[in-house]
Amino acid sequence: MTSPRTALLRLPLIAIALATAASPALAGEAPASPAEQPDYLGIIADLQRQIDELKATVSELKAERQAAAPAPASASPVLAQAAPPASPSTPTVPPAPSEPAPQVAAASPGKGKPWYEKLQLRGYTQLRLNSIVSGDAEAPAGVSRLRTIGDGEVRADNNFSFRRVRLVLQGDVSDYLSLYLQADMATAVSNQSAGERREGFAQLRDAYADVFPTRDKSFRVRFGQSKIPYGWENMQSSSNRLALDRSDGINTGAPSERDIGIVAYYTPDHVQDIWDRLGKDGQKLFGNYGAFGLGAFNGQGTNRTETNDNVMIVGLATWPFELDALGLEGQVFELGGSFYRNRVNPEIRTGGVSPIDYKDNRIGVHAILYPQPFGLQAEWNWGTGPEFDPVSRQIEERPINGGYIQAMARVRQSPLGPFHPFARWQYYRGGFKGAINAPRLETEELEFGLEFLPTPALELTVTYGFASRKEADERRFGQAEGELLRIQAQWNY
Repeated sequence: MTSPRTALLRLPLIAIALATAASPALAGEAPASPAEQPDYLGIIADLQRQIDELKATVSELKAERQAAAPAPASASPVLAQAAPPASPSTPTVPPAPSEPAPQVAAASPGKGKPWYEKLQLRGYTQLRLNSIVSGDAEAPAGVSRLRTIGDGEVRADNNFSFRRVRLVLQGDVSDYLSLYLQADMATAVSNQSAGERREGFAQLRDAYADVFPTRDKSFRVRFGQSKIPYGWENMQSSSNRLALDRSDGINTGAPSERDIGIVAYYTPDHVQDIWDRLGKDGQKLFGNYGAFGLGAFNGQGTNRTETNDNVMIVGLATWPFELDALGLEGQVFELGGSFYRNRVNPEIRTGGVSPIDYKDNRIGVHAILYPQPFGLQAEWNWGTGPEFDPVSRQIEERPINGGYIQAMARVRQSPLGPFHPFARWQYYRGGFKGAINAPRLETEELEFGLEFLPTPALELTVTYGFASRKEADERRFGQAEGELLRIQAQWNY
């Protein structure tokens, strides 16, 4: 059936065609002979059919309007008036087609997808091979063995292991609320079957909601379990970091990096534009936790029950500076710092947690020169925290001091794909509140590494390190030394 718009436009033209056929004078021609006379009856019948068809179409349109409109509304006339008879001496000009009558009841505005259809599922997996090439892989009781606090699989008699198997569910519930859930499927649990270690357990890592008071989302308030904004390297995702583990000096301030609390972040548009440009260029950012952050957390650590009525106050500030004015086109130097004030109850060897809460305060600085193609990254922090004293056999408040310096480069193209060579030196002296009885750590390590990216979904990292460490066990003494070869395959999805 002819559409309403087409029918409305054709009606005036049909009337003009009939008038022209009925009056030969309009065309300036002599009267036709009876044999050439037009079939007026056929033209009239065809016109009648067109009118009937138009009436039916208009009736359907009115019915649709009445069904869609909540209340009746008047509409403009849709039938064009027939052209008046033209005089023999005046030529007839066909009228311009009139605009179709406006729809009285417009279609209801389209709705966006339901929030649950806007959620995204992503993640990554890290498979590792750790080998103690030489040194103190084993030692007698009371003597330190070569171990790290960043990876429990750095030990004797070990081959392949999963370091992380992460799944993330995230998305916008509305323009003003988003959610983020992350679980790790590679958590190990000890003391199974008379002390045996079991792996492959799921553990909650993140569970928070971001609330955006403004539509531009430059300011947000985060509720739930999330990363503590202390230390640039702590906030950087493990999927994005060059070194396989975080440094002892920074990570001991926030072991596992997370806690339950509330934190507010603010990022000026200028800063966000710089980070967006660096991200599109493939730089390894720390994740947008804001140029400024201030929060309050329980203070006991990831997935640990709160044991005192004190809260951990944390603050962060970081700012990227573009160095184009110095002749370093596209280069960015980022500078900042963070602090926290806290009181913590460490776990104790006899069971449970210490009945005494200890001062746990730190302040740190960071600086990053993004590799284009060469770069530098460094962090250092100082403070006071719990530490086991082997003389008094008690936990006491002692000073801490440590950090790292890292040099790296970026090769964008090669026969094997892009790659990042790097070297890192780290140092730490102080207690480790995340272990039983808050043992003292004495770490010094030099590590060389190479990260290959054959495809964006696959990253291969090889490192070789020279380590001198005190084991995180207050019952063992001395320094363990040795060399470590470590290989990691990470696939992103």
